[in-house]
Amino acid sequence: MKNKFTEMLSHSKLAVTKTKKEVGALYFAYRRKDVPLYAKLMAMAVVGYALSPLDLIPDFIPILGYLDDLILIPLGVTIAVKLIPKNIMKECRLQAEEAFSKNKHKNWIAGAVIIIFWVLIIMYILSKII
Repeated sequence: MKNKFTEMLSHSKLAVTKTKKEVGALYFAYRRKDVPLYAKLMAMAVVGYALSPLDLIPDFIPILGYLDDLILIPLGVTIAVKLIPKNIMKECRLQAEEAFSKNKHKNWIAGAVIIIFWVLIIMYILSKII
């Protein structure tokens, strides 16, 4: 039983690591001029959601809070990757691996931009409600 659990945990860690790498590759893909607009939009949505501190379902809600991260992000990554030509994705994966192996510190500017983006969206929604 313990061996099965350890194997499942190891598989889960690999899946999370692969998803993180794919999000990094999607970041580079949406910045390229040779990626179709619809693929760029999907990639931007996935990267923005993956890096956003806000979720559709807050994490403090038991079980459901983490389901959106476990389902939406991998699903979005899968869809975005299928929309981008394979040769471009391959180049972006290499670029992401190179960039993130050198640059281990957090990008606070990108985080601030994402937070400002979500605050503006929330303010807009509240202005329409109130």
